[in-house]
Amino acid sequence: KWAGKCPDCGAWNSFIEEYEVGGYGTDSGLTTNNQKLKPEEGQMIKMFDLDHKIDDINRIKINIEEFDRVLGGGIVRGSVILIAGDPGIGKSTLLLQTAAAISRINKKVLYISGEESIDQVLMRAKRLQLDKDKVKLASNTNVTNILKTLNDKNSPDIVVVDSIQTMFIDNMSSTPGTISQIRACTSELTMIAKRKNITIIIVSHVTKDGQIAGPKLLEHMVDTVLYFEGDRNQQFRLLRSIKNRYGPAGEIGVFEMNELGLEQVSNPSQLFLSNRSNNISGTAVFAGIEGSRPILSEIQALITPSFMPTPRRAAVGLDLNRLSMIIAVLGSRFGLNLSQKEVYLNVVGGLKISEPAVDLSMCLALI
Repeated sequence: KWAGKCPDCGAWNSFIEEYEVGGYGTDSGLTTNNQKLKPEEGQMIKMFDLDHKIDDINRIKINIEEFDRVLGGGIVRGSVILIAGDPGIGKSTLLLQTAAAISRINKKVLYISGEESIDQVLMRAKRLQLDKDKVKLASNTNVTNILKTLNDKNSPDIVVVDSIQTMFIDNMSSTPGTISQIRACTSELTMIAKRKNITIIIVSHVTKDGQIAGPKLLEHMVDTVLYFEGDRNQQFRLLRSIKNRYGPAGEIGVFEMNELGLEQVSNPSQLFLSNRSNNISGTAVFAGIEGSRPILSEIQALITPSFMPTPRRAAVGLDLNRLSMIIAVLGSRFGLNLSQKEVYLNVVGGLKISEPAVDLSMCLALI
């Protein structure tokens, strides 16, 4: 039964309702089975040597070079891709454009929206001038119905599920978005993707801290985890791979938002430095590695007098704790006393830099 307070530790809302589940991946959804399995009822598993010959990875080129780069050369058949980002950052726009691009190479694509109606998706497609592409649309949140559709002999090659927090399995009493529903829905979709060799792209919400909403198990279950990040007040968007079983992790793709949706940027360095002037003090160009390619970005610094007891320190795109450490090093080793100054640092274009080599560019910009 429901319990609000734990009788042992006194914590509130720490109880999660769980259901005993007999097995995943059935044709009709989840099946409950309370009987315990006996060892003699199982089957011997098949074992292979490390030199066993395997088929080459079958990839589908999206023909969006920045997206293909992040995925390691294209979408792998039968893989499950998780893409997360802040609300309004452009996840649905990116995936609708991706679905349209895949349909142009004679692949069957199904876009399932659990958050928007068919009319809303059609309006976006018309605004992006994608209404002539052969993408099938559906609006449904019942995973059992989705599984039955994907089990059909005319199943699609690519399926987009937007988003996993709206999906539910009807024989579980918990509401959509809970840990048990997210875990069960993702497991069912992963099973059918492997069995039917269908690529499934799952959209996920993020928390206030920017982490993927739901259990951490969600990231372990899928093959690829992508973050779509950027500032909604700027036109630049970054697609970053955090996990990729079929390619390098840490790769980024750069996009620019305009009136026709997202446009890929083949040379991000030129874009980030397009308005740079050599005669402005407080700036430095940082050459860093993002994934497998170097990217030039501009570090901007501003130092002003402060009349507050504790001067402000702010950093956009950089670690604030690292800025405090650099200010202390400059004061102790270089003689640049900033204890009574307000210090602001910014990375142009909304890029977030975590590479330690940026310390030198930060120091030069401050000096």
